[in-house]
Amino acid sequence: MTLTIIGGALLVIGAAMLVLPGPGLLLVLAGLLVLASEFPALEKYIDPVRDRAMKAAEDSVSTPFRIVWSVLAGLALIAAGIVWGLVDSLPLSGWSTGSGLILSGIVLLVLLGWSYRRVQAKRAQDSR
Repeated sequence: MTLTIIGGALLVIGAAMLVLPGPGLLLVLAGLLVLASEFPALEKYIDPVRDRAMKAAEDSVSTPFRIVWSVLAGLALIAAGIVWGLVDSLPLSGWSTGSGLILSGIVLLVLLGWSYRRVQAKRAQDSR
């Protein structure tokens, strides 16, 4: 039951992040992996999503410009979250909105770092 809730939450958050700022495909993949442990019929969806998520992760760190842009986007989300939490005159102001933006920025930066390390390890392995 707990795995179903966690997997479902990851899947829903990942789906939302497909249109919101953040690494949606990676969270969709994480949700599918968790849910597949409870519902084996979902395993057939894992490979296609994994392939697209890994391609998107590699593309996000393929050039220095994309890395800088992604880092700036993550920092902007965190800054916007702080502003939304502190300034009462903004629409939907408060820490519920602000913490969501901050969390999106942190997740983006963490997954960007993971993607960068993964691509660098793959390049090092290919050059051997």
